[in-house]
Amino acid sequence: MNKIRPREQKTEQLRVASYNIRKCIGLDRRRDPARVLEVINHLEADVVALQEADRRFGPRPAALPHVLVEGHSDLVPLSFDTTGVSLGWHGNAILVRKELRVTVAQPLSLPGLEPRGAVLAELSFRETSLRLVGVHLGLMRRHRRLQLAHIAEELAARPAMPTIILGDFNEWSPSGGLEALERQFRIYAPGRSFHAARPIAALDRIGLSDRLELRDAGVVDQHHARRASDHLPVWADVSLTPDEESGH
Repeated sequence: MNKIRPREQKTEQLRVASYNIRKCIGLDRRRDPARVLEVINHLEADVVALQEADRRFGPRPAALPHVLVEGHSDLVPLSFDTTGVSLGWHGNAILVRKELRVTVAQPLSLPGLEPRGAVLAELSFRETSLRLVGVHLGLMRRHRRLQLAHIAEELAARPAMPTIILGDFNEWSPSGGLEALERQFRIYAPGRSFHAARPIAALDRIGLSDRLELRDAGVVDQHHARRASDHLPVWADVSLTPDEESGH
C-alpha cells in the first residue's frame, strides 16, 4: 500500500497525512528542511499533521521554516504558535492546502510528565465542517492514556462533527493503550512507519469518527523518505458519508 495514487483521481475524497519529521534531521545526521518538504509534497495531501516540526530548546524555532513551506508547496501552516518563531505547538503543526477554508486553529495542552501538546483545526470540506486533531503522544503508556482521555473530553465538550485524529501515537502494541478513543473512533495503522531505515513498528496512526470512511491508506518509503527522518509518513484517503438525519 505504499504507492500513492495521483491526487486528481480523488476529487471526492480528502487526503490526510501524518509525518514525524524529527526536526528535519535525516538518518545521515543532516538537517535538511528542503528534503523534508520534498517528501511532504510527494504525498499530495490536503492536510498534513507534523510532529517534531520545531527545535526542542529555547524559543523552539521552526525546524521547517514557514517561508519554505509557503514558497515551495501548495500548503500553508496554520497558526498555533505563541512565540513568533515556531511552526506549531510543542512541535505539532498542521499544513493545509491553500484553497481549504479553515475556521478554527487551536493548541491543546496535554497532561503527562513530558511537555506534550496537540493541535486542533476545523475546516470546510464538501460544505461540511470537519475537525482534525494532530497529536504526538508520550513515551509512557500511562501518560498516553491520560492524554487520549483528555483529548476525548475536549472533543466531547465541543459541537459534534466528523473528526480525524492522527499523528505519532508512540504505541508499539497493535491494540493496547487506545481505549479512550475506541468508543468514538476507528483507529487505523496504515503500516510500519518506524524506524525509517528498517520499519518494524506502526507508531503513526489515523482515527476516524462516524461519517468518515477510509478509502485507501499506506506508508510512503519513496522519494527521500527513507533518509529524511526516522519516521516514514503515513497517509489516508477519506470520504464523507451523508448525514442520515439531514440527508447531506
